[in-house]
Amino acid sequence: MRTLPAHGRDRASLMAELEAAKASDVSWRDARMAVYFYHLDEEVTRVAQEAYLAYWTENAMGTRAFPSVKRLEDEVVGMGLSLLQAPEGAAGTFTSGGSESIFLAVKAARDRAREEKGIARGNIVLPRSAHPTFDRAAHYLGLEVRRVPGRRNDRRADVDAMATRIDAATVLLVGSAPCYPFGVFDPIADIAALATARGIWMHVDACVGGFLAPFVRRLGRPIPAFDFAVPGVTSISADLHKHGYTAKGASLLLLRDAALLRHQHFSADVWERGPYAQPTTQGSRPAGAVASAWAVMNFLGEEGYTRWAALLMDTTDRFAAGIAAIPGLAVLEPHDLCILVYRAEDPALDIGAVAEAMGRRGWLVGRQAEPDGVHLHLNPQHAMAVDAYLSDLRASVEEARASGAKASAPAGRTY
Repeated sequence: MRTLPAHGRDRASLMAELEAAKASDVSWRDARMAVYFYHLDEEVTRVAQEAYLAYWTENAMGTRAFPSVKRLEDEVVGMGLSLLQAPEGAAGTFTSGGSESIFLAVKAARDRAREEKGIARGNIVLPRSAHPTFDRAAHYLGLEVRRVPGRRNDRRADVDAMATRIDAATVLLVGSAPCYPFGVFDPIADIAALATARGIWMHVDACVGGFLAPFVRRLGRPIPAFDFAVPGVTSISADLHKHGYTAKGASLLLLRDAALLRHQHFSADVWERGPYAQPTTQGSRPAGAVASAWAVMNFLGEEGYTRWAALLMDTTDRFAAGIAAIPGLAVLEPHDLCILVYRAEDPALDIGAVAEAMGRRGWLVGRQAEPDGVHLHLNPQHAMAVDAYLSDLRASVEEARASGAKASAPAGRTY
């Protein structure tokens, strides 16, 4: 156990120790991983960092003290609403990440159903491929989760099967745009139509696609309808710190109607200090994350996001084609954006052994549990690593096939 030092240390030695501590970390700068990081270039990073530092001390909870933070936050939310085609009267909230955005959507759906339908203990119906954060939110909020297997042919949500799991206590339906395990869009329009017919809140988890899919669509690539242009979509979660490329700790929960905000908010008047009210699960909130998001979005603009989306999709195509060309490997189809999974189609080739061989070559490999495979979530930084990755993958396949090795353990499957 470490204890607080009796005397402070100089800044230079502290910074040196922190830098040395990273020595065993996988290098994101060399794009040696396809998870946990999102990066464009040093110029965008500098904009994000300098904007964050400009609001290093300010607290986004203190809107009376820091009205500039409120203005920046409102503008970020407004840009998100506009990008995702929200109607007049829509609203949104800046959150700490996709988990909080999803949690707040589940809470709002639960509370609206309690108020309007008298549902004491509700349930949510969602595809099995939806993010586990919905289960975490349901655990905290006292809701039952009903996960429904997706369609076998394309792994998208099976809307007919979801319909059979709905009952009078269902408070929320969910679709992903795209889902994280396979990178495919669920049939959002069909789920939203089902939700409308049954009078249920419908949430779109666009944490991955929210700040990417609109620009990929502008490139002429087929992107299914998924945002507020779809009737029946009640709320959308979209992460700024993913393909918005802002500093971490930034996401949006967007609502079709500002009147729904009251179901999301928490307030209490039980305290000597006075009434307490919050729109999120946080109290104090780092204003730096807000300022960083505002600066990066304004720095890139529509042109910048579209240009980087083109590079990302080209990079994804190169990975997919290169992997598919290696004997014994197959890329799961379809995949709609920048997430793909590959597996061994040769029964004599163990994909776990391939993953371990890639690990020995310095790559952090994300393992897919079902089907057994390797998961890649790419960003533009990976353009520099395509050739090196494919070369090492080819060598790893040859090594695994020659040795006949089996993976020692399913390492990397836990996200």
